[in-house]
Amino acid sequence: MSEPQRSEGATRRLPVIEKAETADDTADGNGTAHEPDQSATAAAYGPSPVLDGDDGAEKRFWSARRVPAGILAALLLAGAGLFLYDVAAVRAGRPAMAWRRSLARQLAERPLDDVWVLVGAGVAVLLGLWLLVLAVTPGLRDVLPMRRVHPRVRAGLHRGAAEPALRDRAMDVPGVQSARVRAGRRKIDVRAVSHFRELDEVRADLDVALADGIRHLGLSRPPALSVHVRRPGRKG
Repeated sequence: MSEPQRSEGATRRLPVIEKAETADDTADGNGTAHEPDQSATAAAYGPSPVLDGDDGAEKRFWSARRVPAGILAALLLAGAGLFLYDVAAVRAGRPAMAWRRSLARQLAERPLDDVWVLVGAGVAVLLGLWLLVLAVTPGLRDVLPMRRVHPRVRAGLHRGAAEPALRDRAMDVPGVQSARVRAGRRKIDVRAVSHFRELDEVRADLDVALADGIRHLGLSRPPALSVHVRRPGRKG
């Protein structure tokens, strides 16, 4: 059988080849030989090289937080403008707005243990905590810091860009019919389907190929690698 041809940008699905049964295969209770259904591992590999004097521990990129900052600024601007307009109207001899008179009366008459007072205080506390969390956390969880190759340049790799690159590496391994890659900040999970060759052999080749692929991504903190290989499901 000739080697399958792969065109750029598309992957051709390989035909399924059944492996001949041998005496070394594991037999079930009825004496029928079969192969293992799945093989899994967590591969280990060395860190990427870095600049001299650099430990490679690049910090995460900080988000600009444009949406929360814009919403908060708009709310504060609207509230301050409304209060300023009402105060100026009162100083000009006009009566205060009904909502401000009602709010002042409600604040003066309602006790501190009133339900609406507690609800308003709870909402204010949650909003304040949310703003504090946004202020002290970097955000941009989908951007993985890359190792620094120039003192004045910082680079990052989006997780969505790392996944197809590693998937192409996995599809180059003989015996892999399909592969799914999910890249996280601390772990890369690869689940492959193998339609021929021993599962342990395919998994070992995937370990080597994907570990080399992760090295070439140039990440500051290479995530752990988890590889799972199984047989395709039986039709019917």
